[in-house]
Amino acid sequence: MPELPVIRVAGASDADLAAQLDAAFRTIGFCYIADIGVEEALTEGVFEASRRFHALPRAVKDAIAMNRFHRGYMAPKTSIIETSSVAVVTKPNNSESFMLMHEVAPDDPRFGRPLDGPNQWPDLPGFRGPVEAYERAMHACCLRLLRPIALALGLSPDWMLPYFQQPTTFLRLLHYPPQPADAPDDAFGSAPHTDYGFITILAQDDRGGLEVRRRDGTWLPAPPIPGTWVVNVADMLARWTNFRWQSTPHRVRNLSGADRYSCPYFFDMSMDSIIEVLPTCRGEENPPPVRYGDYLMERLDRNYAYRKGTAAM
Repeated sequence: MPELPVIRVAGASDADLAAQLDAAFRTIGFCYIADIGVEEALTEGVFEASRRFHALPRAVKDAIAMNRFHRGYMAPKTSIIETSSVAVVTKPNNSESFMLMHEVAPDDPRFGRPLDGPNQWPDLPGFRGPVEAYERAMHACCLRLLRPIALALGLSPDWMLPYFQQPTTFLRLLHYPPQPADAPDDAFGSAPHTDYGFITILAQDDRGGLEVRRRDGTWLPAPPIPGTWVVNVADMLARWTNFRWQSTPHRVRNLSGADRYSCPYFFDMSMDSIIEVLPTCRGEENPPPVRYGDYLMERLDRNYAYRKGTAAM
């Protein structure tokens, strides 16, 4: 595959989108989507907010360091992807990020469970509004994709909706400092990995650096294309489909010589969802059912340094 396919959403029927998504997710697990109805100003706003946040003094960012609910500031080189399926990762990722998740209020019955708690916000005027506006737009886009995804898998259009009444969502504002051209081969902004849940929708700036692993083990660049987002299958969706669709390893190496910013949005099922092979995808051998929340927490506890002291909470 010389490049990832581009799927245009506006004006396409659910059936047409289903066919295109199925083709992309069967072959490489990645595609670009365009014309998704998100105003350019929203995307520009979240990138500007990210640049302003990461330009703050380190002490200001550390004041909202990651809490046990996986929300807040993650400092550089504090995550090692120990769960990588394609590499033995020994060096931490050379990136920093601000993490926003689904908001869970104190009066919500879920409050206090793993990953169900309050977001943290920096003392930065004009930051929260653009970030929340972009998050709402991504949430709506993902809900829009549920119907063609279900159709692509031979299900009724609304089959997946019950799993996303209380979705687990992450919006991550990432900053990658430039990586020296002579950096060792095992140094990454983000080491080879797969995502954990359902789908990821990524907005990236114009620096490039994202690469997707082909089935033959070579790496395919996924350069930025104006007006598009990169979409990929994550582990739970691959498992749901009995691996008809791939959760493809990907990595980031920022060799642009300048700072790189990206905004991935992770849209996953509820923590209590039991994921077993879809009725339309069952075969002679099927992976056993798994509770998404258990799968997710095992990976977070292994991959993030701040979790080492909070895993038992």
